[in-house]
Amino acid sequence: MGVTYSQFFPPAPALTEENVPSLSGKVFIVTGGASGIGFELAKILFRAAGKVYIAGRSEENARQSITKIQSTAPKHASNGQLEFLYLKLDDLSTIKASVDDFSRKEAKLDVLWNNAGVSLPPLGSTSSQGHELQVATNCLGPYLFTQLLLPKLQAAAQSSAPGSARVVWTSSQMVDLTAPKKDSFMADVITPSKDNQRNYFITKIGNWFLASELAREVAPSGIISVVQNPGNLNTNLLRHVMWMKYMSYPLLHKARKGAYTELWAGLSPDINLESTGCYIIPWGRVHPAPRAELVRALKSSDENGSGLAKQFWDWCESQTIEFR
Repeated sequence: MGVTYSQFFPPAPALTEENVPSLSGKVFIVTGGASGIGFELAKILFRAAGKVYIAGRSEENARQSITKIQSTAPKHASNGQLEFLYLKLDDLSTIKASVDDFSRKEAKLDVLWNNAGVSLPPLGSTSSQGHELQVATNCLGPYLFTQLLLPKLQAAAQSSAPGSARVVWTSSQMVDLTAPKKDSFMADVITPSKDNQRNYFITKIGNWFLASELAREVAPSGIISVVQNPGNLNTNLLRHVMWMKYMSYPLLHKARKGAYTELWAGLSPDINLESTGCYIIPWGRVHPAPRAELVRALKSSDENGSGLAKQFWDWCESQTIEFR
């Protein structure tokens, strides 16, 4: 209960715009960077002299956000660069073109923040390939995008300190409130539930599964993969269920606070290759005591686990392989 309470009312952040080091020469992608947490994160990275690609489906929104970030930056500061990258996570057929566009411009990628997501759209909403919209946007799209960007992350890892190149996935405090059931989790992934909140919960557990499995895959290359709960925030994530936003409003923090969680996950030297795959909570701390059921789900049967994370990873691979 103490850990859950502390995620509603976290201690002060350790890494903010006030003490982030210079990011000159670093290249970043922030999906969903035109609004909310992603916008606040992009602003911090830009002001620290990083080169930031704001990835999303709307160039107009991204350009407006870029202009706003640039116009509000401190004068005479050593600011970075901001670019737009078209990315439509709910259409797998478009993602390779987005990665190709990025690859023509950049030789490396230091940190990928899989920040974009959708929560509780109208029940029955589907992606271009017919997947339930939340699992498509929150898991399948980011999975494919990340896989295609691995060569650029590996290039960054080869030219920097071990663990500097990272992938940051986005989960939710919901993972602390319930746990996946071995006998039904994958069934609900394949055949979405009529309970839209359960469908959302599956994607947030899925994000930790993907972070954990990717950590196993890329650690030998010097790349870190972690997952984070940015916090309970006042953003557009709940735009489809405004009643829920109004009810929870007293517990919601400003989006900037969530950016501190993501910043710590992507840049903190306190995370290393030995802690890769960990779960990070607001405003930048490793979760001290994840649910035992989740820990078992992350482990293989050889490790006395349920192997659910690997099953979900394999399913994501099977659904995206034709779009490589």
